[in-house]
Amino acid sequence: MTIIEAIIMGIVQGLTEFLPVSSSGHLVIVPEFMNTEPPGLAFDVLLHLATALAVIGYFAAEIYKIALAFLAPRRLTPEEAKAFRRLGLWLGLGTIPAGLAGVLLEDFFASLFDSTLAVGVFLLVTTALLLAADRLTLDRSSGPPLDRLGPTNSLIIGLFQAMAIAPGLSRSGSTIAAGIFLGLEREAAARFSFLLSIPVILGAGLLSLGDLRTGFGGQTGVYIAGAVAALLSGLFAVHFMLRFLRGHRLRPFAIYTFILGTIVVLLSLA
Repeated sequence: MTIIEAIIMGIVQGLTEFLPVSSSGHLVIVPEFMNTEPPGLAFDVLLHLATALAVIGYFAAEIYKIALAFLAPRRLTPEEAKAFRRLGLWLGLGTIPAGLAGVLLEDFFASLFDSTLAVGVFLLVTTALLLAADRLTLDRSSGPPLDRLGPTNSLIIGLFQAMAIAPGLSRSGSTIAAGIFLGLEREAAARFSFLLSIPVILGAGLLSLGDLRTGFGGQTGVYIAGAVAALLSGLFAVHFMLRFLRGHRLRPFAIYTFILGTIVVLLSLA
């Protein structure tokens, strides 16, 4: 893999992890379009850790307050401590479904990564979710704050995240759509989605740390360049989405996933 290819893959990972267009689907498709071998597991681990670092860095203030709410609540106002403690609980509950699915259905999800047809079909499912959520937000101006999401709704969003392990089914798109279905504003749904991604992305990277033992095959500089590209593009994607959703709809992303999914399905069948 060349340094240009590594940077392209890093940018793709960073952007598509948080834009509702499916990072896993793009990481299956892009190497085929570039006519290059898929990157090794060590490179994949580095990209995931880089994107996890991006979202952790962006939400460092919120994460710090969640930690304080449990460990040193007196350093916050009573209202803040209560709100961030609730948010931490809802994030913990929302993480459970993806954790269970990753362990119990690992072989099933892994088999889907070998099928570009499956990627195309799940991209079209992402399109349907985005369009459905888009219709619900046409007349909605407000919703409950994140700390009042509740345990049941948190688990429902977590179930959508678990299903999005399938390549082509966008994790951010699925969880943002689920949040909107449950009454959240677009920006609030995106914020919860990004916070909810931290334990999943970080956990997947940490569980695969053993793959780094194989080394980088003499391409340390190339791999680091890809990781830096993923970190920077991930920071940009999170910032962009939160600002974009304040005044824009999800339809542009639905159009993109529809076009890409249709192309992938047609090429796979051909």
